[in-house]
Amino acid sequence: MRSVRVLITNNTLGARAGSELYVRDVATALLARGHTPVAYSTSLGEVANEIRAATVPVISDLRSMAEPPDIIHGHHHLDVMTALLHFPGVPAICFCHGWLPWEEAAPQFPRILRYVAVSQTCRDRLVFEHGIPEDKITILSNFVDLDRFRARGPLPGRPGRALVFNNQATEENLIRAVRAACTSQNIALDIIGAASGSACAHPEARLGEYDLVFATGRSALEAMAVGAAVVLADAWGIGPMVTAADFDRLQSLNFGLRAIPERTCPEKLAQEIARYDAEDAAKVSGRVRSESGRGPIVDRLVTLYQDAIDEHIRSPQDASAESRAAGTYFRWLAPYLKERSQLAAERRYFQAELERVRTDLVHADKKQAQLLIDLRSRSDCFDTTMASRDEECERLRIERDRLQAELAAVFSSRTLRLRNRLQHTPVVGKLCRFAAKLARG
Repeated sequence: MRSVRVLITNNTLGARAGSELYVRDVATALLARGHTPVAYSTSLGEVANEIRAATVPVISDLRSMAEPPDIIHGHHHLDVMTALLHFPGVPAICFCHGWLPWEEAAPQFPRILRYVAVSQTCRDRLVFEHGIPEDKITILSNFVDLDRFRARGPLPGRPGRALVFNNQATEENLIRAVRAACTSQNIALDIIGAASGSACAHPEARLGEYDLVFATGRSALEAMAVGAAVVLADAWGIGPMVTAADFDRLQSLNFGLRAIPERTCPEKLAQEIARYDAEDAAKVSGRVRSESGRGPIVDRLVTLYQDAIDEHIRSPQDASAESRAAGTYFRWLAPYLKERSQLAAERRYFQAELERVRTDLVHADKKQAQLLIDLRSRSDCFDTTMASRDEECERLRIERDRLQAELAAVFSSRTLRLRNRLQHTPVVGKLCRFAAKLARG
């Protein structure tokens, strides 16, 4: 097959997440086969740097391409439609990687000649929510780069170390329950994932350390390829241990949303851990390594490219149909953009209100600070007054004690005792009282 220029679009090429890493792995595989991949996103970051380090061109502006691509490999409708309208006359295939994300909605456009779903779940979204004819849809399961994710040695008879391998997992939605289930069975637990603050650029270097892995989607597939036993678990729920008997069904669901129907709880997780079987996990790993390697999947992808290119050559171009399709797309897009605009306006309003409240709080804090200063000043004044009064009270107490001592000395004198005895004598006492009256007047 001749060399093909492939423009791969994606919502972002920033954080290490599902479709971002899919773009990286497809692009580097295409380059190794002699094709010319170009990665495009308006939001670049860590993964974009990694792709470019592999000598694959990465752009954020389609005007950077001096030559048009032969085929557009499209992820995410905004970026797919941008590329289709920028490069008239270039055919496309459009992927759906997820059931939930708004970005994964599939646009209908005359030059999108093939749609690819990574699971039966995504296929149903294309058919029943976006009106894509079944004969235009191919299910192309996820893959693993087996050169990076190498097989580990045999698993032990019982698991000793476990790993939560999930970018959305937090203590609240998954990790706490998994930890409780593992602790009950004396299994040590580690975490790899962005939401938990433990992202890892090279998980392939660590997965071989674990006997049991809790993951979904492509992460689960990578763990199985290495040889770990895998329990399906995500932020939204949990599913079964992946066994050889149930492998085909779970793979058709991409080990994803429909495969994790249970509410997250330690008891259910403990039941699945109890199904750990080293020999069965080895069978699962063998299937993944024989059927889900990157090479065969990328070969099928290149065949899809060529089929779309050939069909496009045979098909007459209809500019009017493309204009109507673009109009339909923008009509579908408009409510989302208007809602976003409304939310942005509300956000600005609430930010202004928040700033006003913060200003009021600053002023209130200043008033409170001044009040505290006044109170401290009054308190200091009160303390000074009380200290002065305490000193006066102490002086008066000393004076009282002195007078009481003097009075006691007087009452204890011989002269006073003699006077008291004379006053209590009948005749002398009357004479003394009479003399006192004469003295007073």
